[in-house]
Amino acid sequence: MEKKMQHAEELVREFLVFRGFTNTLESYDAELRTDIGKGFEVDKILDLIFSLYVPKFHADSLLALLGFFKHYLSSSSDSPLLSTLSKLETSLLRFYVVHAVQCNRNDKVVDFFALYGAELLQSSQDWTHWFAIPYKKNPHLDPEFRVFFSKEWYQALHLSSRNFFSEVFNATRLPALLKVSSEMNATNLLKRDIVHLNLKLSQLQALLDEKEAQLRQFRSMEGGSTGSSSNLREETARVSKDSSELFPTGIPQVGQTEISQDSVAGGLGNIRSELIGSTSGNDSTTFLSNDRMRNGRADNATLKDNNGEVFGEEDFAEVKVEYQETFLGHTGPISRCCFSASGNNIASASLDGTVRIWTYDTSTPVSRNATIYCGTEILSLDWECKSDRLLLIGTSDGCIKAWNVDAKRVVCDLNTTEAFPSVLDIKCSPVEPIFVSAAASGGAGSNYIDNLGFASLTVWNMKTWKAMTVLPLGEDPPAITSLCFNHNGKILAASAVDGMIHMFDMSAGLQITGWPAHDSSISSILFGPDETSIFSLGSDGKIFEWSLQNQGQILWSRDSSRFCYPFNDSKYCRHEMALDANGRRLLVTSSSFRAPIYQVHGHLSGWRTLPHGAPITAVDWHPTLPIFLTGSADNSVRVTSLS
Repeated sequence: MEKKMQHAEELVREFLVFRGFTNTLESYDAELRTDIGKGFEVDKILDLIFSLYVPKFHADSLLALLGFFKHYLSSSSDSPLLSTLSKLETSLLRFYVVHAVQCNRNDKVVDFFALYGAELLQSSQDWTHWFAIPYKKNPHLDPEFRVFFSKEWYQALHLSSRNFFSEVFNATRLPALLKVSSEMNATNLLKRDIVHLNLKLSQLQALLDEKEAQLRQFRSMEGGSTGSSSNLREETARVSKDSSELFPTGIPQVGQTEISQDSVAGGLGNIRSELIGSTSGNDSTTFLSNDRMRNGRADNATLKDNNGEVFGEEDFAEVKVEYQETFLGHTGPISRCCFSASGNNIASASLDGTVRIWTYDTSTPVSRNATIYCGTEILSLDWECKSDRLLLIGTSDGCIKAWNVDAKRVVCDLNTTEAFPSVLDIKCSPVEPIFVSAAASGGAGSNYIDNLGFASLTVWNMKTWKAMTVLPLGEDPPAITSLCFNHNGKILAASAVDGMIHMFDMSAGLQITGWPAHDSSISSILFGPDETSIFSLGSDGKIFEWSLQNQGQILWSRDSSRFCYPFNDSKYCRHEMALDANGRRLLVTSSSFRAPIYQVHGHLSGWRTLPHGAPITAVDWHPTLPIFLTGSADNSVRVTSLS
């Protein structure tokens, strides 16, 4: 609600600036700073009355506040609330008089009746006998006033005040804000619909052109089948009919839309919107074959196992997509990408040494968009969990940068010890202002895992930006590749290259348990949605869901080895996985142009994403919506919304 009010205030401010009403703008800002309604926060209004105006005997301020609400309610034509306010005003003024008598400040009572007595006598409530109260010796014993000096009456007054102001908030301000919000949402939906319709037209037009080309080819062939030509004509006619039904009279037919997002960071790149019609599982084989023929080569979506048996993706149905947007701002393969805590912003890192912050939603301001130049390979990214304000970046040269998206600058530049220069992963606590970094020493081995060396886990304070403690891992521990916190930040899970999962109690700073989970290095770990389990992804492509109640028990598993990079041949050695908000879908990186989405504990094999132009190297899910990210070695990041 507060965000909607701020949005409405910003609209007013923009209008005043646009029209050049600078004096009005100055007065408007001054009024906001002294907002007598206190933003309609009920607790603040009650504190104003019962903790300031009455105890400090500010009768004029109390009456001004009540007058403000009278004017506010009369303008909204809410007669029931206006009648309630009149009764509440009488009770609050009587409480003012009673409080002054209890404090032996009869002078304040006399002054009150001297200033406002005439108005009180004209009111509908009977105030006549109250004028005698400063001259009574023990008014709290008088049967006529005794009830007003009781604790029960004060509590009832406080409760009725809270109920009244809460009702004012719900009945008056809320509809006005919802109207602003609904109009804004309606505009955004219309814009999105236009993009979807335009792209659907382009898709149908491309299909029509393809069918017409096939028809011409069949006609030119000697001995062409009349039946085949007839079928093609019928299909072409059907496509034309579908196009005319999709765009009836009155709806303009325009071409594909491209949205440029260069406004803030000197060329963040392009976001290309695409509406992709989903194909069923029965059409997936044809789709792949046609795609490979158009490219003139296989897109390595078909792999072979050790026995030479061919495995394809035909058992994975293509996801049904509502819309898809492609970010083209990077100049190198994507190494990491992740949604912010609210899901409004995206951070993506590339082997080109840059991190870019951007948004896919046209309703979200682009004021936070930025490009951060790190000058070295970025190995880890994570957003502050409580807000979208800070982004943490870990690099291969031992640097940890904290980027403030509002100030658009690096607010802290930390360095790990020289012995552990590679920051393989960073995770922020969901509760406390701390984060944990997993750094590696670097080794002298011939393959990726041996080159990681030994591990160091450091806990950092995000207020002082200093190291708090180093979590114990034992002597010469293998490198830690992935970290994750549970919902309250009390438990930290860490996976290692030796296949072990370690669990730490963050309050004690000690390891509480651990078990060998894989025969190979573990690339990624995630807590399950109810946090009674934990998922692990091995470098060999095996996925396990481990029970945390019965340690060592596997609840669910999948083998995604056909989507894994060959460790000795690829520089994209770190595999990632991501769970959706409900914990039902697991998205995994892939050496194919498509990535698998497994249905956790489901009967279906899963789905496959729409194709990139190269292997998929980074993935993430929106924190609340069925929207996922895929970063690729083709330098692009895609935002895909499921239908």
